[in-house]
Amino acid sequence: MKIDLMSTIQGSIVASYFPEGWDLDGLDKLCSRPPESITKPEAWWNKKFAPVACGALADFDTMMGHEIAHAILEAKMAKKPLAFILPVGPMGMYRWAVYFLKEWNVDCKHVHGFNMDEWSDAQGRSLPAKAKGSFQQAMEEAFYGPLGKLTVPKNQRHFATRESLPKYGGQIRAIKKKGGKLITVFGIGRACHIAFWEPHFAADYASVNAWKADEYRIAAELCAMTVEQNAITSFKSRTTLVSTRANTVGPGLFLKSDRIIGGADGALGRGMQWQGMSLWATLHHKPTPWIPSTFMPTLPGKLFFLNELAGPLDADCN
Repeated sequence: MKIDLMSTIQGSIVASYFPEGWDLDGLDKLCSRPPESITKPEAWWNKKFAPVACGALADFDTMMGHEIAHAILEAKMAKKPLAFILPVGPMGMYRWAVYFLKEWNVDCKHVHGFNMDEWSDAQGRSLPAKAKGSFQQAMEEAFYGPLGKLTVPKNQRHFATRESLPKYGGQIRAIKKKGGKLITVFGIGRACHIAFWEPHFAADYASVNAWKADEYRIAAELCAMTVEQNAITSFKSRTTLVSTRANTVGPGLFLKSDRIIGGADGALGRGMQWQGMSLWATLHHKPTPWIPSTFMPTLPGKLFFLNELAGPLDADCN
């Protein structure tokens, strides 16, 4: 006798919870693979893409921070501008990026930072820049501020307001025209979003190419999985603090990256986690707009992840 989601979902209140384009049986099969096979390449992976296993959170933060700092150093040595699409989550790597840049005495005058998303209301209005919980404030505290005199110039820090976000595409293209590169730093959502580009957006496009071309959304409607994930990871379980809307970059920007630096650190301690299924889907499900993160391995770069997210993803009552 089998009792699980797929055998009980029909006619339940949960039936409308998951994105309609998800093959739940297929996702379950991915998650049942041996943990050691998680880094085995798929045919669609970019030849310059690699997942990097990290034994502990301290290793993850340090290695990902080093990757960011080294990219800044490389661009400085090449005397080229560098554009980053930057997340608020994961966050621990910023402390180490700051550490390495200060150790090497590398300034960020050539760096342009584009925050990938921001909470909004239904009209795309976002929180004040210094409001607690805003992504702009989080970035200032975690990265721009601690860099001190080496920091990114203020006029090269861009945040996903309804006024600024529509300009990202033109600004990034101008940087590339000068010989600069675009690097997207990212985490993976519980619903496998990149930034706040949600799975259910797929239904709005006539083709994959049309989906890939869209650069941003203002006041994007978030799915319930995303709201609950952020209640856990950013609002200490207080779901009532989480907006159902956000401004976000789209695949028309993050899939134009010359390189990616990804991170999956979704372990909660005592054997609990929220990100294993999302990681397996990202790496081993064929690319589909219904699972936006599946396109990231088609780009050159690295995805750092905590070993325990690989599983085994079996029942373990806590």
